[in-house]
Amino acid sequence: MAGMRGVNPRQMQQAMKKMGIKQTNVADVVEVVIRTRTTEIVIPRADVVCVDMQGSKSYQISGDEHTRPVGSVESPGQVEETFPEEDIQLVVSQTGCDRESAVGALKEAVGQPAEAILCLMTRR
Repeated sequence: MAGMRGVNPRQMQQAMKKMGIKQTNVADVVEVVIRTRTTEIVIPRADVVCVDMQGSKSYQISGDEHTRPVGSVESPGQVEETFPEEDIQLVVSQTGCDRESAVGALKEAVGQPAEAILCLMTRR
């Protein structure tokens, strides 16, 4: 948006308010799942913003995604911790650990590869 460069964020918020647009962050998102007939698009630890425009809500979702077959989670109430394969491989390649240790470190580091690497390296 070339016309929006240099716009003060406070002025942008005021303009949005005048148009009846309200944005709020959705806190503590564990994962977002978009389910089709055959697959699920899963976005763990997504950043989610709710945009309320005169009573009509839409959601903006950002984060790393992966897909899985529908029904691959055993229990609907149970959250399955999954990490992108790239993150697991990064931890393995940087620390020389096995896959199981990398996944454990990612769980401990709440999915943050850099923190998982540091965690594993400081244990040595």
